Amino acid sequence: MTHTPISHDCNRRDALKSLAAGFGYTALAGLCAMEHGARHAQAAGDANPLIARPPHYKARAQRVIFMFMQGGPSQVDTFDHKPQLTKDDGKPAPRQDVGGDRVWLKSPWKFAQHGESGHWISELFPHLAKQADQLCLLNGMHADTPNHAPATVQWHTGSTNFVRPSVGAWVLYGLGSENQEMPGFITVNPSNSFGGAQNYGSAFLPAPYQGTRIGGSGASMAKVSLSHIANKRWSADVQRRQLDLVQAMNKGWLAAEPINPELEGIIESYELAFRMQGAAPRLMDISDETQATLNEYGIGDGKPTDSFGRQCLLARRFVEAGVRFVEITKDNWDQHESLRKLHSENAKATDKPMGALIADLARRGLLDDTLLVWGGEFGRTPGTTNSRSVADGRDHNADGFTMWMAGGGVKGGIRYGATDEHGFAAVENKMHIHDLHATILHLLGLDHEKLTYRYAGRDFRLTDVHGRVVKDILA
Repeated sequence: MTHTPISHDCNRRDALKSLAAGFGYTALAGLCAMEHGARHAQAAGDANPLIARPPHYKARAQRVIFMFMQGGPSQVDTFDHKPQLTKDDGKPAPRQDVGGDRVWLKSPWKFAQHGESGHWISELFPHLAKQADQLCLLNGMHADTPNHAPATVQWHTGSTNFVRPSVGAWVLYGLGSENQEMPGFITVNPSNSFGGAQNYGSAFLPAPYQGTRIGGSGASMAKVSLSHIANKRWSADVQRRQLDLVQAMNKGWLAAEPINPELEGIIESYELAFRMQGAAPRLMDISDETQATLNEYGIGDGKPTDSFGRQCLLARRFVEAGVRFVEITKDNWDQHESLRKLHSENAKATDKPMGALIADLARRGLLDDTLLVWGGEFGRTPGTTNSRSVADGRDHNADGFTMWMAGGGVKGGIRYGATDEHGFAAVENKMHIHDLHATILHLLGLDHEKLTYRYAGRDFRLTDVHGRVVKDILA
């Protein structure tokens, strides 16, 4: 049997013809994606792409508050009690995945059981421990990389190395907003690095679905405000007439070029900004809160809880007003050294506000349909490379770490998943970031396999081709 050889000869004319066809296909894919976005807005039954839309099925949660701990909190010092690590403190850690020159480092903090659930929680979180029976501890989390930037971007977008829409943008795309005078997705004090705006961006989704940033990394919440939210020169009536003129010109341009997502985004952002002038300052002004509430959140001059307490209180006010997805941030959990000092400071800054947030939501009848999620981009190693005499730090670890959820349709007072006896790798009921995303969407009434957007010739989704709904944690 003989085979006719395939010719690989290609002259310049043939190459140009092939490339031209390829460029045409690329352009067609882009046009199809833009048309898909326009049809999605039309399917909502309103020209406003942020109009509230029904979920795929009955939702258990209506909104999300994500508390992002940038840097990677140590699971074995917070919510993953490891007695064996204490017993082996100072002994060589022979496993290659921990590092040949490491020694095991016990937690400097004591653990105790709390609530009817008997959750083991570190003494770092005495206020949160009072809410133990509301917490669903996810002790078997794992991710793809132990590097800050790609791990942070993966949590927020589902991808470590491609520009993809953020989870908040996907939620807003799927459900729209419950409050047309406020953004449906707000991020407070987000990190300026490790992905930056990509972590709350909309990527190829229409622009109205991106997050609205308030503050920035390390900003004092007592001084944070929205820029250009008020016009001191012109009344609302005058501004409305000015805006009507600008929008008439924009819409005239759009009529001549019906598929123009950038222009549609500008039109919607102008309208939302005008509507926000009344609502946003009122929601961000916490002077109408009682002194008892401010004390509960730890808000007050000089208090270490003041800044994060304000974030938590604003998150409650935002979701109470109908904002769909709120992210708040506490950075600087990356303790390769000074673990005792800095983990203590971080926990002290966040513990009381988080406990207050859970209690406040429950008291107002909002916890049952508000999903809270806490965690960082990964965890930390149970061993240390420091010499035993000065061991006071842990390195990055994406193989096993802890996050927790509360409210919004999850079972409180349970632990799902486990790491090995030293707390290094997830070994039982492992849960990947894709699984977490799939479960969050499911609780919001969205099927992660059906929530897609066609772009560049294929259907994209938050979980890509991965993810499973972890039904064992659903109430």
